[in-house]
Amino acid sequence: MEMIEATLGALLNAAGILIGGIVGLVRPKPLTSQTQAFFKVLIGVLTVYFGLRLIWLSVNGGFGDIIKQLFIACAAIIVGNLIGKLLRLQKLSNQLGQHAKKLIDSSRPKDSQRFSHGMNACAILFCAAPLGILGAIHDALPADGGNVRFYHPMLVKGLMDGLAMMGFVMLFGGGAIFSALPVYALFGTITMVTHIWAEPFLRSHQLLESVNAVGGLVICTVGVVIFEIRRVQLADYLPALAIAPVITWFWK
Repeated sequence: MEMIEATLGALLNAAGILIGGIVGLVRPKPLTSQTQAFFKVLIGVLTVYFGLRLIWLSVNGGFGDIIKQLFIACAAIIVGNLIGKLLRLQKLSNQLGQHAKKLIDSSRPKDSQRFSHGMNACAILFCAAPLGILGAIHDALPADGGNVRFYHPMLVKGLMDGLAMMGFVMLFGGGAIFSALPVYALFGTITMVTHIWAEPFLRSHQLLESVNAVGGLVICTVGVVIFEIRRVQLADYLPALAIAPVITWFWK
């Protein structure tokens, strides 16, 4: 029970995949364009809202303190993006997506490898999503300085993956649903490692707020991508989560 509570975000993501897969098998019909547009707007609004809420919970103190925290967050975003480009994080994410696309394109109804291809393709797509890595980290970090975990980004990702799974089961069959297992294993592990190793250090040195502020900005950026306002290399921004506490540490 403690393990489930500790990895609530990963569990919600996996549950979204399972529910979406079951619905897709029971109702093997694609969603109408109106329904798809509704869910796109809903997911986009929720993503921006949770990003702004995380920022709001992270910045505190007087006007000068708030400006300082926002400046640190923006600086971390810029430096983190540069590091992400040097590490080619987005290119790696794109390569994983291209591999999954090859599995999807090669799938045939009577293919003997349809089960494994479905599970592997979906697992790659769901696990490579930057929002999943970001959400798994923040699931282990309290957003208000207390003990309340911020699992909301994983809830949104679970909704996104569940909708995608409704289409994948029509192509791959029930095998695609089993991608929920590696998704839970990966993001649950990220959450547990962050909770055990990173969270105590960040809390004891009063660095949680800087990480949460940066995370909120990146989550808002996910909303920009969902609404197709601008194409953003999301994976390249992930190092900003590690840069923010470093800048804060030296600017105390």
